Amino acid sequence: MIILQVQDVTKSFGADVILSNIKLEVQKGERIALVGRNGAGKSTLLRVITGEYSYDSGHVMIPKDVKTGYLAQDAGLDSDESIWNEMLSVFEDLRKKEKKLREMEARMGDPEVIANDAEYERLLKDYDALQVTFKDEGGYQYEAEIRTVLHGFQFADFDRDTKINTLSGGQKTRLALAKLLLTKPDLLILDEPTNHLDIKTLTWLEQYLQSYPGGILIVSHDRYFLDKIVTTVYEVSRKRSYRFTGNYSNYLEQKAERFAQEMKEFEKQQDQVAKLEDFIQRNIVRASTTKRAQSRRKQLEKMELKERPAGAEKSASFSFEIERQSGNDVLKLENVSTGYEDGEPLFKNVSVAINRQDSVAIVGPNGIGKSTLLKVIRKQLPLISGDIRYGSGLMISHYDQEQADLHSRKTLLNELWDDYPEKTEKEIRSILGQFLFSGDDVLKLVTELSGGQKARLALAKLMMEKGNLLLLDEPTNHLDLDSKEILEQALIHYPGTILFVSHDRYFINRIATKVVELAPTGMTEYLGDYDYYTEKKNEMKAREEIAARQKAENAVNTPSSNQGNGTKNSIDKEAKKLDRKRQRRIEEIEGLLEGLETKITSAEAELCKPEVFQDYEKTQEFQSQLDALNEEMETLMEEWEELQNA
Repeated sequence: MIILQVQDVTKSFGADVILSNIKLEVQKGERIALVGRNGAGKSTLLRVITGEYSYDSGHVMIPKDVKTGYLAQDAGLDSDESIWNEMLSVFEDLRKKEKKLREMEARMGDPEVIANDAEYERLLKDYDALQVTFKDEGGYQYEAEIRTVLHGFQFADFDRDTKINTLSGGQKTRLALAKLLLTKPDLLILDEPTNHLDIKTLTWLEQYLQSYPGGILIVSHDRYFLDKIVTTVYEVSRKRSYRFTGNYSNYLEQKAERFAQEMKEFEKQQDQVAKLEDFIQRNIVRASTTKRAQSRRKQLEKMELKERPAGAEKSASFSFEIERQSGNDVLKLENVSTGYEDGEPLFKNVSVAINRQDSVAIVGPNGIGKSTLLKVIRKQLPLISGDIRYGSGLMISHYDQEQADLHSRKTLLNELWDDYPEKTEKEIRSILGQFLFSGDDVLKLVTELSGGQKARLALAKLMMEKGNLLLLDEPTNHLDLDSKEILEQALIHYPGTILFVSHDRYFINRIATKVVELAPTGMTEYLGDYDYYTEKKNEMKAREEIAARQKAENAVNTPSSNQGNGTKNSIDKEAKKLDRKRQRRIEEIEGLLEGLETKITSAEAELCKPEVFQDYEKTQEFQSQLDALNEEMETLMEEWEELQNA
């Protein structure tokens, strides 16, 4: 069932065309990502769909019975109500039904009503019908749903009577998303919902949206999130929309393949055109060949000429260099504690050693003090206790997620030139050009820039400093997907040391050589990327659960003289249980492998059929299926081998 159809929509602001002939379709249960550069028109398209913006031509069709829910970028919940009452307001209709049921129950206990058989029977019938409706609409679990969603968005420890107007901006944004999810619209439209969410909340939201029954249309720059959630990607580029099947990683592969295929077809046609034109030119004036030349000319005139495929839009291009190399021991924190005056420490006993060319990600929940730790290292905030040792030859450069180091009343040109007056205007303009600021753009005031533009300007300043230790606080915030990839490449080839805070898990996987998790009582180190960190966390959790079960079993083993035997028996039982589980999984994998082999054989047979291999789209479709099946088989084979050797 189609729940949204956008057909040939065009939108302009004055003389500027933002969107042209946009096509987009959402089926029930489909999860769609809208991607593209900052300024491509993604948020504008969402506002057109929701009716907030008008459009110049085309059609936006949403069936009358389809309920939509929209969360704009950084839209916070503005309310004088408490957290709990605001969430309850979503279920006002159910609460009215619940109140009606209680009133009917009271009447059924009234002696006068009981004495009147006809009235009592009618009341009982109405009560039964209303109770069924109340149950079917979720009347007995709506409070549990509220608690689940509030817990997922990290409000479980808040007093339910906390007034919303006392919360921070980020908390209001999270609460707005929580309320929207509770309304369960048929079409959920989200513009950058991952802003202000820490990794724990992001993981919960991914799991929630993966099983969401309605359609989802989402704008996000979080690639890890998109890979987990979406089934279809629409790219908005050069005012048009392009559809791709699969998640974000599939989209990147298909986009590259499509461009290569279109370029190949264009070049083939250009070669054909050149040959026809050459034949016409050489033979049109000769009496013996003029008819053939005229025939070729007609053939050329009838030919529908392909346009040269548009390559990637212009990207930022930069790299980070260092002025001098630091010593091998870059930074050492020993039992560091800090916080704000007249308050409890945010964290204590933080210890970590950072060596040259390490790339260290700091993770932890919002509010734990990750950004504060960077400020302590920069000596912007004092230590309560502990010690920080700085290595020899250290030059620290810092990226602030709020861009507080930028001067709002300066032009872009002066923002850099004032710090480096020895450089020429041409050199400063050249550097700004690397970050996509050209022409009169460099004469804009910093205060006029968008969040993404300010982020690029801050990165330009960072590049010019040539520090050998980069302290980065959420460097991917406000950057579009393309700019993130450019930043990643620059950091991967950076010859210095990096210490960074980020909730972008894809970015952490690409950059980090180790992950350190900050907690109120200290710091835990993991020697790998984000996926390694989560794997080890899950292993630790599993071991803790086993230990807890063993402890519970040991506690019931009496008398005390049998305690040792009880522990041994418990461990033996657990080992046997795990072995049985391992054997079951081996058998399960073997069954899955058989099924995959059948599917692979079938897909390969389809690829050999003329009606398939002569059709590019069908070939790509079956090839994508084949690649996915082979990848799944390889993953299962690796797991099977590990289980066999365990």
